[in-house]
Amino acid sequence: MSISPNQSPHVLLFPYPTAGHVIPLLDLANLLLTKGLTITILVTPPNLPLLDPLLSTHPSTSIQRLVLSLPELVNSSGVNFATRLRATAQLHDTVLEWFQSQQSPPVAIISDFFLGWTHHLAAQLGVPRVVFWPSGAHHALILHHLWHNLSEKISSMNEDSMISFPSLPNSPAYPLWQVAELITQSKPGEPDWEFFRDNFLSNARSWGIIINSFRDLEDTCINLVKTEICHDEVWAIGPLVLSSSASTAAATGDTSALSNRGGSSAVPLDEVMTWLDDKADDSVVYVCFGSREVLTSQQTDALAAALECSGVHFIWCAREAPQNKGQVSGDDQTSALLTMEYEDRVAGKGLIIRGWAPQVAILQHRAVGAFLTHCGWNSVLEGVAAGVVLLTWPIGADQFANAGLLVDELGLAIPACLGGPKVVPDSTKLAQVFVGSVSVDGQPKRAKVVEMRDAASRAVQNGGSSSKDLDDLVKHLRDLKQEKS
Repeated sequence: MSISPNQSPHVLLFPYPTAGHVIPLLDLANLLLTKGLTITILVTPPNLPLLDPLLSTHPSTSIQRLVLSLPELVNSSGVNFATRLRATAQLHDTVLEWFQSQQSPPVAIISDFFLGWTHHLAAQLGVPRVVFWPSGAHHALILHHLWHNLSEKISSMNEDSMISFPSLPNSPAYPLWQVAELITQSKPGEPDWEFFRDNFLSNARSWGIIINSFRDLEDTCINLVKTEICHDEVWAIGPLVLSSSASTAAATGDTSALSNRGGSSAVPLDEVMTWLDDKADDSVVYVCFGSREVLTSQQTDALAAALECSGVHFIWCAREAPQNKGQVSGDDQTSALLTMEYEDRVAGKGLIIRGWAPQVAILQHRAVGAFLTHCGWNSVLEGVAAGVVLLTWPIGADQFANAGLLVDELGLAIPACLGGPKVVPDSTKLAQVFVGSVSVDGQPKRAKVVEMRDAASRAVQNGGSSSKDLDDLVKHLRDLKQEKS
């Protein structure tokens, strides 16, 4: 039975305005729309094209855009993350005015974990705020522990000091610089530090938590979110990529939508698929470092040499540095460093995509057997959902913790490079990793990741753990609508 907009709960979705955070929240929006909810998505102008697939598949009565601009300063080179994040809080009054002008205002705000300040906005409006974690439960627990238990002590620690997390599976420990980047950017009492701290403390006070993960992948950690962060309302509804309209298209054989997931592909999808069609099953290594991470010239040279020396078939998504990533110089733009001479030498063996690649479609192709990844959570879930061997090369943010989870706890990945912004791998050893990942040596690891792939598929199907959590989330949102009526 169809539900009119007046009967369905209206929810405001507020992503942190970068592609890696916007895309999974759009996947969530797609799920909520299919459940009959009405959605407003707050979006900044640069991210408007990301909404096109969603807007084209749902009626305008069910979804609308709230387009708001951040200060021009945010788009300037050299602006640090703290400045960018604090700039989002300048939208407070505008969102408040918009909310109060609505005839049927949202019954809840679902916002990114970086946007803890929206908890205060929601309280002012008298509606609940739900935290959306595009990353996993493991990372959520690490940040919670750092900000709630260690934030003031960390300022006096050396960057190589080991931080242990005894409540997590296997009690992992990481050097301070790998997991506490946000905390160490400023000191207690400074405005940036206090803003960050309030953001993360506010996350723990939210009405509920949505995690882009699933039980078979992170069951212990999902349960710990309830006990450690003291939250009964925790919904693990991932992998969201498996629930998105783009992935559904892939499952039905219509791959046209996949070429625009997250942006327009730099190479036509059919050309990429034709190139892969000629390759044997599980024989291709796919290389991509996400939408923001860019290798240095030395790292790029080492990776290029390793791929050429290995002799494996590969696709390398070599993206240029984002214009607003001020710390990266022109010399370190990966795609600019890969010469046409190199591309000619690896022709037949390697396909270079200079720009955005249709990653989900590539990973799901039968010929792709391994994925060299920076271990951003979106890429992790896309790799797991495709059942490919993950080769880890973390660079920053949550990536070191994600790599540790994949390698040490889950056994789904092979370390390729210890990682960091300046670590350069040994090309010969890296070449051996590539060869092993697509040969008989990689079969035990592939068998484990295929098991997890099947578990991910079951989770989002009717009766699966993620499907049940989604239904429970929707029920809670409908109950809020009834309370408002």
